Amino acid sequence: MAYEKIALIGIGNIMFNDEGLGAYLVKYIEENYEEHPKLTIVEGGTLGFTLMTYYQEYDKIIVVGTGSKEGPVGTIGSENAEEVMANESATRKTANEVEITMMIEICSFHEEMGEVQLITMVPHDIIDVKNAMTIEALVHMPSLVDETLKELQNSDITLARKKSPEVSFESIIQAYANPKISDFTDMSKCVS
Repeated sequence: MAYEKIALIGIGNIMFNDEGLGAYLVKYIEENYEEHPKLTIVEGGTLGFTLMTYYQEYDKIIVVGTGSKEGPVGTIGSENAEEVMANESATRKTANEVEITMMIEICSFHEEMGEVQLITMVPHDIIDVKNAMTIEALVHMPSLVDETLKELQNSDITLARKKSPEVSFESIIQAYANPKISDFTDMSKCVS
């Protein structure tokens, strides 16, 4: 299938350690890869149901966040909307999973709904209040980037690496933990 509009949405609350990994992932891709005309990158954070318009207005929606699947820290899962709905009881263990499942349910009643792919990673800690990521989860972020880029390639989007030096996950996490006014003066940095 040819996709004209694809949204890559990173979800999660950066206030709870690894819960913010989806937000960090999309920022990493935004900082280290060239823009693509068919791709919209969204740091969805805790926007919840306000993200529903993407489900209805885009051909494909790739959502990245934490997951509660069985497995060790860093285990990556990838499911489409039908698989999420079939495993409904297994995918309703965190607030993000409940919201995603409910959005899929609601949007499935309408004729207009894009193809949804949910990519998750098992975190180490989403309970403690801290703007950071645990080392245990952070070491697996490159694998999550690879899985996300692979899903984009499956959707006919290949992102080119920027020529500038890599912006590390550590730098991105540090910027989120210590925001500056200058980070928010250009709102195009929040959604591109």
